[in-house]
Amino acid sequence: MNLLERLSFKHLVVGFCVLALGAVVLIWWLSGAAYLRPYAEQMVIFGQGELKLPPELAGPGPIRVVHFWDPDCPCNAETDAHLRYLIGLHRNADVAFFSVQKPGSTGEIAPFLRGRMQPLPGIEGMEALPASPALAIWDHDGNLAYAGPYSEGLVCNSSNSFVEPVLDALTQGRKVSLASGLAVGCYCAWK
Repeated sequence: MNLLERLSFKHLVVGFCVLALGAVVLIWWLSGAAYLRPYAEQMVIFGQGELKLPPELAGPGPIRVVHFWDPDCPCNAETDAHLRYLIGLHRNADVAFFSVQKPGSTGEIAPFLRGRMQPLPGIEGMEALPASPALAIWDHDGNLAYAGPYSEGLVCNSSNSFVEPVLDALTQGRKVSLASGLAVGCYCAWK
């Protein structure tokens, strides 16, 4: 008697269920759902004293957008695509884009972002960031307008973005001052 003849319908159903459960867990892990967590357990408020641009970038100038990222975080995939869209959207505006890699990590930014963002070694006060990917935006006067997550949810795009309304207001000359918000999404620890 061979193996197929010895397997009953019950064995096949159990095997199929185990295979289906394994597929669901794999999809859950690969989709970033394993990293679904709050950006901050409590409101994080960044004022002028906490996050500071390096002296050569501080003060009046273009709108400055700083992307905080961790090469080991799978949540970057969606954020990188959204960031590429934002860079393209504001290519003719007076907006400069920078990136800060998590201290102690190794890796390279997505190929389609290379050359479009200037890397910075760090920003004073960045240790207060609760998670990444995150973003900080300074207005034309050098005032911090926003610091926090890109969006809420597993997918980062225009429909759930916290960033686009801020950039739109700043490029139109309106003042913005937002504290970091509470959000649930795909985030990795920054500290």
